[in-house]
Amino acid sequence: RGQVLIIGFGRFAQVVSQPLLARDVDVSIIENDVEMIQAASQFGFKVYYGDGAQLHTLRASGADEAEIVLVCVDKPEVADRIVELVKSEFPTTKIMARAFDRGHSMRLIQAGVDYQIRETFESALKFGERALVELGMDEHEAAETIGDVRRRDEARLDLQLTGGITAGRQLMRGNMPTPQPAPYIKPRREGRLLNEEEAGPSVPAAEDEPVAS
Repeated sequence: RGQVLIIGFGRFAQVVSQPLLARDVDVSIIENDVEMIQAASQFGFKVYYGDGAQLHTLRASGADEAEIVLVCVDKPEVADRIVELVKSEFPTTKIMARAFDRGHSMRLIQAGVDYQIRETFESALKFGERALVELGMDEHEAAETIGDVRRRDEARLDLQLTGGITAGRQLMRGNMPTPQPAPYIKPRREGRLLNEEEAGPSVPAAEDEPVAS
């Protein structure tokens, strides 16, 4: 029974475990994929085979004594069920959860988790930051830009928690909308198809219109 219980040991949880192990934190794992169990056991983890969304599995793996439960499963509905169980059965245990997307983040916050993060959010920010640097931006300036993006995202999420998923759109940056074609001067020469054999049946000619000056 460890201080930290990780539920799900896929690629996300494998990275999460590294800083914990670096500081000698006692880590236990619940997993139901045989390959993941074999990978975890090779590194000396205490692994419990079973479904982390079942109360008896949580109890058998020591969830009642864990300081933190890290919900790292990749299915949002399973994560929701685990959070619900831990909150009701082990109310003093902290819960950190991997969110699938923005809507899932909102559900987790409303369910009362202590911390949640969208699984691709931070890596995408780092990727974007590096793209700015490769384009020639100073690293400090690039970091400030990413900080602004993060603040906007947090503000938008706060608005969405009260106003729904469509709230806070004004905080999202986007390219300018594609302009609609403006009125144009009619060409003096008639248009013609370059591949006339594919043009299909001919269309009756329209009456001549005056040419705009």
